[in-house]
Amino acid sequence: MMKLFGAVFIIIAATWAGFEASKHLSERPRQLRLLKSALQSLEAEIMYGHTPLHEASRKLSAQLSKPLSWFFESFAKKLTDSETTVKAAWDESLEEVWKLTALKQGEFEIMKQFGETLGRHDRYTQQKQIMLTITHLEREEADAYEKQAKYEKMVKSLGFLSGLLLIILLM
Repeated sequence: MMKLFGAVFIIIAATWAGFEASKHLSERPRQLRLLKSALQSLEAEIMYGHTPLHEASRKLSAQLSKPLSWFFESFAKKLTDSETTVKAAWDESLEEVWKLTALKQGEFEIMKQFGETLGRHDRYTQQKQIMLTITHLEREEADAYEKQAKYEKMVKSLGFLSGLLLIILLM
């Protein structure tokens, strides 16, 4: 009876681990879509609303879901509460929140590069920088969808099958 209980526990734990790993694969494209829409909203606020950057970031944080809302909230707070440059506030906010996202190093570099240009140019040049960043993120999103389609089902199955293998080895 105890062996059966242990075997069931191992299967459940290994399957759960596989599903958690596949969740990470499906979360990345969703967060990339949110990030692209956030940048498009930022562009609209800058171009048509003539909204200051800290206020636009605060509005974005209210519209987005976590963890991206935390990023824009942190960015807005750093801009208003401390004497810092836009680039420094952007980089610090990225460092704080990035580990909570499902996004990869490529997206981190794209966003870091975007932060270097943020607030340094006129509105039309800023609009071009936002469009360039969105284009780069679209490329990363296509890659994320490809990896999700390729590996998501395999990772779920691998979790279950590794649990079975562990049970067989322990019997």
